Amino acid sequence: MSDGAAPRRTAVVVGGSITGMLAASVLADHADVTVVERDVLPDGPRPRKGLPQARHAHVLWSGGVKALEELLPGVVDELVTRGAHRVRIMTDLVSKAPSGQWFRRFEHSRHTNVLCSRDLLDAVIRARVLKDRRITLLTGTQALGPEGDADRVRGMRVRTAGATTSLPADLVVDASGRASRAHVWLRELGLPPVPERTVDAGFAYASRMYRAPGTTAAGFPIVNVQADPRNAPGRAGIITPVEGGRWLVTLAGTRGGQPTADNEAFLAFARTLSHPVIGELLADAEPETDVVTSRSTVNHRRYYEKATRWPEAFTVLGDAVAGYNPVYGHGLSVSALSVLALRRVLRHRDLVAPGTARRIQKAAARPVEGAWSLAVGQDVFYPGVGAEPPTRLERALTAFVDRAVDAGSRDPRALRVLLDVMSMEASPARLLGPDMLALICFGRKRPPLDGPPLTGTEWRAVTAAPARED
Repeated sequence: MSDGAAPRRTAVVVGGSITGMLAASVLADHADVTVVERDVLPDGPRPRKGLPQARHAHVLWSGGVKALEELLPGVVDELVTRGAHRVRIMTDLVSKAPSGQWFRRFEHSRHTNVLCSRDLLDAVIRARVLKDRRITLLTGTQALGPEGDADRVRGMRVRTAGATTSLPADLVVDASGRASRAHVWLRELGLPPVPERTVDAGFAYASRMYRAPGTTAAGFPIVNVQADPRNAPGRAGIITPVEGGRWLVTLAGTRGGQPTADNEAFLAFARTLSHPVIGELLADAEPETDVVTSRSTVNHRRYYEKATRWPEAFTVLGDAVAGYNPVYGHGLSVSALSVLALRRVLRHRDLVAPGTARRIQKAAARPVEGAWSLAVGQDVFYPGVGAEPPTRLERALTAFVDRAVDAGSRDPRALRVLLDVMSMEASPARLLGPDMLALICFGRKRPPLDGPPLTGTEWRAVTAAPARED
């Protein structure tokens, strides 16, 4: 005899990525969730097939940290317990800006980033989410395409061990990353193509894990030398302290100046950056791995939020919407913020209400827009990026960001505003606020550092206590 209770709704998430897991955690409050993942996922913090970018440095900016903690309370402390580092920006960071300045370091910072290997980050989030019995993970399962028509998606066709089945769903979320076929699926449903854009600065990445030398495993700052798009080829590098007393070092270069997978060439390339500090630091560090490379660095965005028609019960999140040049470190934060947008929509609208999926798509585009503007505003000026020239807005934004960086390198008030934007806690429009305009036009003039610039062998300058804010 029925007790009269309505059956639980169902949702399908395509992709066991961080975006997919976070989306599943939100959807579980509204439906029974099935996560479809084509790979077999590891039990712990180990490499997984289909995620080559995991071998390179990742930074979870403070906006992403806050979003992640809001979605999974306590997860940041769990990461730190497992060896992740809380890093205060700009206290625990030594950074050379694209325009050449060294940013000032200050004792007090309101922006806290999290650093660890991607393997650890994935494993902790995955284990936390899959404790929820309302969530089922299907591994070794390929998503073939949605069931339904141009008006409504009703499920997902999948293939497991050669057998094809259909998973009915009240909502399908594509979180399958850069390899997403959502644009193809929509056309197969009879929908028109959505606008898209590609900006390829030609970056290639090379990364290697090192054992941190001496006592540097504890409390060592991020060391970051950024590329200058006005001086091609652009070359950049970063040392990120991660769990296990190690440094994850990533070097990058654009066309004509790209790093290779040659172990012997890694250190030499680091010394060709606009400052040799990373190369000098690595000279006394012991490598633990061979060099791994990646060229999956294209900025590519599909403007699903601008689609003239959109089916009910289908939405796209994370890198499936937009992938960014990893040098800016915004991908993970955008994903967390996009899932937070999903949660906010579902708190005010029923999962199956007309227009809910489209509303989710538009809400998820807001953090995408900020990260896209920052990445493309720099990369569009490298040679060979594509046939589409920079827009007037991109040219203006890039020029203004350069001036904001200059102001931030010498004035803590301007730096706070700049970091709010870079950390994904405010949109790029914050740079145009009256207070920032005043600081850029009339701010104090002083050297970027309290003392001479860093030299490659001046470890004490790299690790020195940060200056007080004026």
